[in-house]
Amino acid sequence: MKQSSIPDHAIEKLENFRIEIPSWGFANTGTRFGKFFQPGAATTLEEKFADAAEVNSLTGAAPRIALHVFWDLPNGASDVSEVQRLEARYGIRAGSVNPNLFQDQRYKLGSICNPDPAIRRMAVEHLIESVEIAKKLGSTDISVWIADGSNYPGTQNMRKRIIWLEEAFAATRDKLSEDQRLLIEYKPFEPAFYHTDIADWGMAAHLARTAGPKARVLVDTGHHYQSQNIEQIVAWLLHLRLLGGFHFNDRRYADDDLTIGSIDPYQVFRIFHEILSETDETLTGNIAFMIDQSHNLKGKVEAMVQTVMTAQELFLKAALVDRQALSEYQASGRLVDAEECLRTAFWTDVREPLEEWRKERALPPNPLKALRESGYVERISCERANRNAAQPSTYA
Repeated sequence: MKQSSIPDHAIEKLENFRIEIPSWGFANTGTRFGKFFQPGAATTLEEKFADAAEVNSLTGAAPRIALHVFWDLPNGASDVSEVQRLEARYGIRAGSVNPNLFQDQRYKLGSICNPDPAIRRMAVEHLIESVEIAKKLGSTDISVWIADGSNYPGTQNMRKRIIWLEEAFAATRDKLSEDQRLLIEYKPFEPAFYHTDIADWGMAAHLARTAGPKARVLVDTGHHYQSQNIEQIVAWLLHLRLLGGFHFNDRRYADDDLTIGSIDPYQVFRIFHEILSETDETLTGNIAFMIDQSHNLKGKVEAMVQTVMTAQELFLKAALVDRQALSEYQASGRLVDAEECLRTAFWTDVREPLEEWRKERALPPNPLKALRESGYVERISCERANRNAAQPSTYA
């Protein structure tokens, strides 16, 4: 398929497609049991920015990097000037700001849902500090995931914890600027295996509605039960005007942090299809497409380039769906034709037109191949090897 045969409306959609990459995706994170070290993994915030800039220069679709407090800003707002220096040097902007409400030892029984009011206040203060960091960086989104929950029946008061959630998000909302948003993520389990305080999209939607129009729901494609229909959730959130963004990854059983589309590319395609089927741009224009992956086995930069390329391919496939024909098939009950209409777009090989599209924009036609030929990974592996070898083998 040549680029010339791709409809103009699909090319226009592709032109506007951007996906945010996570700073932690370049560092030596790992499983709950330990890490497998990579000599080229980023050991400093500057190295994360450098890697993000390399991914963007190859793909042209990832100009922002998500930041994690305190992984990237250990001194909180005091580190903003360093982030701004790195933005100017590498041409990469700070994206979403992600508070850290799970690593402090005081969060053993929860953060914003902790039964101790002093700990709840500490957690809310951290949320507010994250808002202030985002303001200084010109970042729109504060992306919140909490690990709060419990492992045994009767050990926590679930009703009270709902109230504490509402209070925490209301306090955070009050500090948002006009253009900022609070993105509320959900996760059915882990590390809380009996009950998780924000366990599904309905709970997140309630909290977003309670917090007001500056709050939205964040959908992490790895944070669902097996075989859950995520595109139906997306359709509901669009209908409710509550869809804020995505953390894209893939998983075989649970939150496995696998490369987007590596297990079920058809699911990602269907998600993009639901979004592109919405004609009201006030609902879709500000959806934050973000990656949440941290590879323990794949090369960090290589996996990120592969991820962005896959996202572009699946997004373009979804843009090729003949939605007028599909609507007619649906209305007349032509089930096979409707399904084939969707499948035809999915099975269209868009790699060649994407190569042509990249050439026209002075980008390498095959970013993954270009990365391998550039020597970038080999160079950073030599430069960072000693620092990586000296790191402790714990999850961070």
